[in-house]
Parts: sequence; structure tokens; C-alpha cells
Amino acid sequence: MADFFIYVILGALQGIFEWIPISSEGVVALAAQSLKVGVNPVDFALFLHLGTLMAALCYYWRDWLKVFSLKDWRLIKFLAITTAISLPIGFIVYKTVESATIGVGLLLLTGACLLFTAYFQSKKTSIRLGQTQTAIFAGVLQGIAALPGFSRSGSTIFGLSFGGLGPAQILRLSYLMSVPAVVASTGYTLIFKGESASFAAWPAIAASFIVGFLFLDILTKVSARVNFAKFALIFAGLCFVGVALEILPK
Repeated sequence: MADFFIYVILGALQGIFEWIPISSEGVVALAAQSLKVGVNPVDFALFLHLGTLMAALCYYWRDWLKVFSLKDWRLIKFLAITTAISLPIGFIVYKTVESATIGVGLLLLTGACLLFTAYFQSKKTSIRLGQTQTAIFAGVLQGIAALPGFSRSGSTIFGLSFGGLGPAQILRLSYLMSVPAVVASTGYTLIFKGESASFAAWPAIAASFIVGFLFLDILTKVSARVNFAKFALIFAGLCFVGVALEILPK
């Protein structure tokens, strides 16, 4: 029973941190390591993305219906570019740092980038990239986000902000482009790291899905009411809070 609650806690953490610019992989891996889950903590963190993957599919089901029925070629092109770029970069990065310890330097960098975004949005002097250039930039950043501690959502939000989009649209594209990458990483984990997907761990997937869906809904509604400069500033603050929690004496 104790293990059940541990898995539910880890799933809930994934459901929250997947959507905000504090690396969910880093948070869940550190928590799994502290709670002594008997599998590789990074692999287990990757496995829990299955729950938030299902949350993103369900929440944006209308978008995915248009994609699968070939009715939104603009979105299909965007997803094709980001996926084609991010998958090979992400795989190389993951294999390179598979056994690396999780640090805070990249989280600090994510916070700095979001501060940069908030500043230029407040000054109304943002750089405007075309759709293709924005997709390429965001795809590269999503691939690099395979680094433990580098927030995927934070980095892609930063990249997409150069496309002249509103906050809700930026979040929507950030979470939509995560789905193919998560399908690939979760499939790899299930095939080659099967010990992370034991039957006992599936309550974590359920918690990740439920909490992830609810938190995604809250965040999307809040973003529609908040000035993007303030929105980026809040996310930057969350990054710095995460850094502080890591460097403060335990």
C-alpha cells in the first residue's frame, strides 16, 4: 500500500510539472530517487510521460482529429517539422547523458530565457519569425530538452514566443508538439527499459493522466487572461524557485 501512494505521488508530480517550465523529468527522477523506487529514476520519469501524453491527446482531441483526418495542413506541417528535428537531437542527447546526474544549470538557463522573453514582450519589440522558422527553432529546443533539468515546456514556450503568437496559442502548440516526441521516448522506454513499466507502476500513470488533464485545463484558461509578458515572467519565477530549492541546504 505504501508503494501505491508513492507511485500516485510521483504521477501527480508528473501531471503538474509537465506543463510548467520546471523539468518534470528532473523533478520526478529526483523524487523517485529520494523515495527509493526500485528502477532507474530517469527511465521511470520518462515512462510517466505516458499519462500526460494521454492528457494532451484528450484535451486537444479536436486538433488531433483534424490532424489525423488531414484537415489542418498548417498544423500538420508544423508538427512534421518539429518532430523531424527534435527526435534525432533528443535521442542523441539522451544517449549522451543517460547516466548523468541532474543539475540546475539548465533550469537556470530556461528561467533566463523566459525573462528575456518577458522583457521583449513588455517592450513590444519581439522578433517575429515565420511559421517554418519558428517550428525549426522550437524543434531544436525540444530536442535539447532531453537534457535532465532542461524544461521542455519552458524551452519550447521561449522558442514559440518568437512566432508572434498569443499565450494560449503558444501553450497549445508547445503541448501538441510534445506528443510525437513523448510517443517516441515512451515507446523506447517500454521496449528497452521494460522494468520501469511494471504493473505496480501503473497507478502512477493514472495519477499523471488525471492531474495532468486538470492542471492543463487550469493553465490554459489562466493563460488566456494574462498578458504574455507577465505570463513569461511568472514561468521564469517558477524556474528560479526550482533552482533555489535545489541549491538550498537540505
